[in-house]
Amino acid sequence: MSFNNLQLIEPVLKALIHEGYTKPTPIQEKSIPAILQHKDLLGCAQTGTGKTAAFAIPMLQLMHEQQQQSPQGRRNIKALVLTPTRELAIQIEESFKAYGRYLDLRHLVIFGGVSQVAQVNALRRGVDILVATPGRLLDLMNQGHISLRDIKFFVLDEADRMLDMGFVHDVKRVIAKLPAKRQTLFFSATMPPEIQQLANVLLTNPVKVAVTP
Repeated sequence: MSFNNLQLIEPVLKALIHEGYTKPTPIQEKSIPAILQHKDLLGCAQTGTGKTAAFAIPMLQLMHEQQQQSPQGRRNIKALVLTPTRELAIQIEESFKAYGRYLDLRHLVIFGGVSQVAQVNALRRGVDILVATPGRLLDLMNQGHISLRDIKFFVLDEADRMLDMGFVHDVKRVIAKLPAKRQTLFFSATMPPEIQQLANVLLTNPVKVAVTP
């Protein structure tokens, strides 16, 4: 199996070649086709399985296709990736940058512990894909800098770590602001009951993918 078998568009394949990718990992092979078919996904996978590419690649493709069909003036946030730590958030945004290098999509990473000025300025210029940690996201939403009303894609990454780090209430507050009609991708290394409940609330007829590293 190669990336050529996954119905990916030329600019995305070109970016993957640039990154030196030839064969998808098991989670990429299972997830990419399901996401391209606009299905919700429940992924049981740890860091190191290639899961960031499993959601970033098909999301970039779907967003590019939507952009071609209806080019917009102002860029509103259409994809939100919520992740527990600043390190993960930075890595995910770098992945979007790498796989989307030949696409006209803007991405931004926001996290706490630093001045919000540069983040707010970037938001004002318009962003398509936002990667965020829960605290800073809620903070900027409360200040009126971020609206989630145009979200078409929502990714909850490392859901079990969100729970361990005490972010689950913040996550629920974010979810309450999302449009009902959206595609949701949910990733967790483990599935304790509280995470399973959250997945049940968030996902509609999801495709389930489980891989071991």
